[in-house]
Amino acid sequence: MRLLKFILFPLVPVYFLIIKLRNLFFDKNIFKSKRVNAKVISVGNISVGGAGKTPMVIFLVKLLKSRNKKVGVLSRGYRRKSSGFRLVSDGEKILTTVQESGDEIYQTVLECNVPAAVCEDRVYGAVKLIEETGVETIVLDDAFQHRWIKRDVDITIIDQRFLMADNFFIHNLLPTGKLREPFTSLQRADIIIINRKFSEKINIPANKKKYFEGKKIYTASYKAISFVDVVKKDVYVLEEFEGQRSLVVSGIANPFSFLNALAQTNVDTSNKLIFRDHKSYTIKEVQLIRKEFYATNSHSVVTTEKDAVKLMTFSKELDDMDIFYLKIELEMDEEESFTNFLLFNN
Repeated sequence: MRLLKFILFPLVPVYFLIIKLRNLFFDKNIFKSKRVNAKVISVGNISVGGAGKTPMVIFLVKLLKSRNKKVGVLSRGYRRKSSGFRLVSDGEKILTTVQESGDEIYQTVLECNVPAAVCEDRVYGAVKLIEETGVETIVLDDAFQHRWIKRDVDITIIDQRFLMADNFFIHNLLPTGKLREPFTSLQRADIIIINRKFSEKINIPANKKKYFEGKKIYTASYKAISFVDVVKKDVYVLEEFEGQRSLVVSGIANPFSFLNALAQTNVDTSNKLIFRDHKSYTIKEVQLIRKEFYATNSHSVVTTEKDAVKLMTFSKELDDMDIFYLKIELEMDEEESFTNFLLFNN
């Protein structure tokens, strides 16, 4: 892998030039952002995967709903097996499968029960979502780089562990590193959220502070709530899983925080199957899970909520195993200040 990064390193300047020119064209209004007939709040990041965009979107939607806002969600629908505009939910019922919509927005709809859609073209998607559901506020999932649609609030979320990393490759641009854009792009953000997940708060590294100057900065964390039966939807308190030998199944970008959370709840994580991010499960993976479950004499399978929405489609194949997902919620460390800024300063 390290050798491949060295081989790809000459492409980094090319990628940087493309990003630089594209942003310059938007900044100079050569490329024009289009406004839609709704308030638009964008949630995105400058790195590849694992920052916590989906929990942040869910937090925002629930917050806006509690303030009686008619809110909907729009996503590209990463790794979905469809194209074009798809109305995922009309706010009352789900209209697509997880394969057609993508796991992230499907999870959001299950959690929030709001109108939602997927579309590669965010402007067209937003217009259609407004026309079909009458939403007045749209939360854009993973849209920091999608500048064609004008937004009222631009929120960028950064994984604290990523921010603290002292590694040449991690803090380099694609395709060698994990940065979609350089840290200087944070100047576009209205709000920066540092997601410490299940870790203690750490100060911004001295060599990165200049990128955060003059910005509204908040910190957020995750809280483990319960374990939920993937099929039956029964809810169990965390203490019921203490010391339990479970097979841990994960297909998310950064499994470290998930494993850390399980460790903090005293779940035995020694047996695990780690798949790539946005894993599209097939009968092949299901059979592998079954094989490992019985080979390790596990009491249950424990997975993430994002994985659960895909594994539930194999309920018949997995009906002889107890499968649970760890339900987590994002919490803002200064929620009142964040809410006031979000609702009253834009």
